[in-house]
Amino acid sequence: MVEAAFHHRSTLKQSNKAFKSKHATRRSLKEAAKGKTAHTSPKAVSTNNAAAQLRLNRRNNAKQAQTKKRNAIVSATRIFNGADGAPRIVAVIPLSGDVNARNLIGALAESLEVSAEDCPQDGLWKMRADRFKTSIQFRPVPYRNFYDALDACKVADYVVFGLSPTVEVDTWGDTLLRSLQAQGLPEVVSVVSPDSSIDAKSRSGILKSLLSFMQYFVPSQTRVYDLHSSSDRINALRALSEGKPGEPRWRDGRTWVLGEGVEWEDGVLKVTGVVRGAALSANRLVHLPNFGDYQMLKIVSAPLPRSHGKTGGMDVEPSLLAEPDMNEADSLVSSNDPDDMANEQTWPTEEEMKGTPGDIENPIPDAPKGTTPRIVKRIPKGMSEYQAAWIVDETDEEDEEGDGSDRDMRQEEEEEEMVDLVIDDDKDMDMESRREVDFDELDIEEEERQLVKWRNRQREEEDDLQFPDEIDTPQDVPASTRFQRYRGMRSFRTSPWDPYENLPRDYARIFQFEDFKRTERSVRRRAEDEPNTVEPGTRVTLHIRDVPREAEKGLIVLFSLFQHEHKKSVLHFTVQRNTEYDGSVRSKDPVILCVGPRRLAVNPIYSQHTRGGGKGANNVHKFERYFRHGVTNVATTYGPIVYGSQPCLLLRETSDLQAPQLVAMGSFLNPDTTRIVAKRIVLSGHPFKVHKKTATVRYMFFNADDIRYFKPIQLHTKHGRTGHIRESLGTHGYFKAHFDGPINQMDTVCMSLYKRVYPKWSRLWTVQERTNPEGGLPTNGSGHTDDAMEE
Repeated sequence: MVEAAFHHRSTLKQSNKAFKSKHATRRSLKEAAKGKTAHTSPKAVSTNNAAAQLRLNRRNNAKQAQTKKRNAIVSATRIFNGADGAPRIVAVIPLSGDVNARNLIGALAESLEVSAEDCPQDGLWKMRADRFKTSIQFRPVPYRNFYDALDACKVADYVVFGLSPTVEVDTWGDTLLRSLQAQGLPEVVSVVSPDSSIDAKSRSGILKSLLSFMQYFVPSQTRVYDLHSSSDRINALRALSEGKPGEPRWRDGRTWVLGEGVEWEDGVLKVTGVVRGAALSANRLVHLPNFGDYQMLKIVSAPLPRSHGKTGGMDVEPSLLAEPDMNEADSLVSSNDPDDMANEQTWPTEEEMKGTPGDIENPIPDAPKGTTPRIVKRIPKGMSEYQAAWIVDETDEEDEEGDGSDRDMRQEEEEEEMVDLVIDDDKDMDMESRREVDFDELDIEEEERQLVKWRNRQREEEDDLQFPDEIDTPQDVPASTRFQRYRGMRSFRTSPWDPYENLPRDYARIFQFEDFKRTERSVRRRAEDEPNTVEPGTRVTLHIRDVPREAEKGLIVLFSLFQHEHKKSVLHFTVQRNTEYDGSVRSKDPVILCVGPRRLAVNPIYSQHTRGGGKGANNVHKFERYFRHGVTNVATTYGPIVYGSQPCLLLRETSDLQAPQLVAMGSFLNPDTTRIVAKRIVLSGHPFKVHKKTATVRYMFFNADDIRYFKPIQLHTKHGRTGHIRESLGTHGYFKAHFDGPINQMDTVCMSLYKRVYPKWSRLWTVQERTNPEGGLPTNGSGHTDDAMEE
């Protein structure tokens, strides 16, 4: 008998749940149900219906977005389609000296077997691309034509940058790319000029290096086309002929025309071109770069002549499309003419300015001889009569100082060196010829050394950075006279300041808005709904009145302005320094401001930018003497009003007109006339004696009258103490001050004074004019204007 093996009964009976798929098909669900009716709650039914509705809504939204994008592309490219479609404007800009824009166009045209022999070096050339059912209008820009490149990119649909496979982009090309990047670029296509001397192995490395270089300025670039390859030529041409061209944001809602034909007759400039952007209104002003703003007489259609052999149709005669309405048309008045009598200002007449009496027939008679008393003055030997006029007579109180013996000895010594000078007040007042002033001419080396020291802007900027706003109190002029335009402020952030107090005369010429944002919205809304306009894509001839004859020379780029954009106001721009520019930039330095279609010669003042871009509690902002790196400042100037967040450039002229330096870039902030730019100066003093919270301070003032004049203003120290002047001590400018805590004798006592500063009036800058060899506005030789040398 065999015994069975012992076996324990299992106590762990694990049964796993059957897998249930969350994405079961309809067929599997139908087989599982087997015709049974599902008993579901009303809540579950509503949830399923809601989910199905959400899914349907998402599909509809996606379909609508897709349709909207497709319609946008179709509408954007509609003006380019058809036989009468507008050509695509392509600006061709070489970035190296060995690259020729005309050769680049010829290489692109060769891919379509089109000859480009009649393409000019500087002008327009149109090519029909039947393969892509469009036409292209090339605008070649010669090398080192800086401002033509800026204007060409403002109106172009595409920009072709020509790179060299052997020569690197120089400083001029780098500055141009930075300027165009800040100005706003349309769609960019980068090409390499054809060069058969480059072998196939090194060609790929060159293309990668050039692509990396272009992506620094245009990050959207994915490739650089090599025009030496036939496939890259056709691909580059395809990139210029298909799709929707990108546009800079600053052109939204604006109208521009690239002049294909220009004719001048009796002060009327006739510009023929295709309307681009928004609809063109005859009531608005137009801006011609380098010439200014002008009014339109009329807009006439300019259809292209038809080919009778193919269509058999007849040419369409030009017709009048729009004329300005005299009641609605904008005027050329850009500033107010202040009425001095209405402002109760008294200005001297021409006779008073010349020194002649107002009543010429009855002049004031001269005094008889002998009636004017004779004055006897005691002056040192060898001193002239002119020098004697500046001697101040001593008072009796000063003569009584000291004991009698000292006074007698001093009087005897002075009598030996003094002579009597008799002055007749009834002498002839024409003393210019008798005045003699000693002048010691310096040698050339000393004159050059002092000139270099005076022009050392870098030293001034370093001192201002180390001791911000600190100046020395003059000893020869009372501080109450020297700083009479300054005021003290308890709190720079919250102390009130009336923005309409003591305004300069230029403020009577400008315009201001009650609500600028609301005005801009209403102007743009009226521009969209304005009747009697010309739609984009229409080829027209614009008749512009009172234009100088020089405007017909060269290529014309024309921009239409919004309503009120011709009026002048106080403009503010947020700007940042160009990292590649190492020069010193000071307030009121002459620069070229490029904003929108305009270029202005300005002397802006710089101020601190409030965090968040707000006005603060009192709209007072600190004036900056120098525009430094790494800081966002606000540049303020007078200029025509700008709508929208327009990009701006600050350029500084050099000896080469077409090679300016890019100083800064930024955007338009607002035209706020109540923004107060306050200039601060700090008077410093030395704690001569210190006793706990009280100190005797010297070297801040040099007479007791100045101490009494500035006594109400609060003091502060560099270590954070605040205090006030208690009393004056002596006659040499010492005073006692009390502070909110013990101070250190190594500390410095300071007093901050403020005054409001204003910019200079701007003017239109043109490429044709050069005001001085260094370019820009006239300066005093040190690189900045005389107003900047006030302190």
